[in-house]
Amino acid sequence: MSKGVKLIRWPIEADARNECIKAGIPRLLVVEAGNEAPVCVDPTEDWIRAPAPRGDVEARIQALTQRANGRKVPAVDSTGVLYFGTDTVAISSTQVGIMEQFVAHYGEVVYRSELEQQVVKATGTISRNALDLQIMRLRRRIAAVGLSIRTVWGRGYILEPDIA
Repeated sequence: MSKGVKLIRWPIEADARNECIKAGIPRLLVVEAGNEAPVCVDPTEDWIRAPAPRGDVEARIQALTQRANGRKVPAVDSTGVLYFGTDTVAISSTQVGIMEQFVAHYGEVVYRSELEQQVVKATGTISRNALDLQIMRLRRRIAAVGLSIRTVWGRGYILEPDIA
C-alpha cells in the first residue's frame, strides 16, 4: 500500500483523522493522557494509548497495513489483464503464466523453478536471463497498480502490495 499508515494524535488532530478517512488512508490514533479512547469500527483504523512502547506501535502499524492490504487480492485473466483493487494493467502473454503463479501464491515465495516452467510453456526455451528479463518487465508494469515483486535471494520471488 503506497499510502502507508498515518499516526494521528487523538483528539487534537481529529481533522487529520477525517481527512484520512475520506482518502482511505489507514491510521493509528495515539490517545493522549486523560482522553477517552475512540470507537474504531473501520478495519483501517486502530488506537493506542500514549506513551506506548515502540514495539507496540510497530505491531499495530503492521496489523493495520495487513488489514488494509488484505482487502485487495490481485487477479489475472487469460487475456493478460491484471486486476488489483480498482486498478488494472495489461501484461504480455508470456507474463500471464508467471503472474498466475504469483497470484496463486500471493504473499508467499514462488520458486524460480516454478516461474521458469511458465517461461518454457510460453516461449519453448529458458535461460537464466529470460526469467530475469520477464521479472524486470513485470516489476515495471505492476507498479502502476500498487504491486511489487520482491526477490528472496536463493529461493525465488514474492508478489506483494507496494508499501513504499
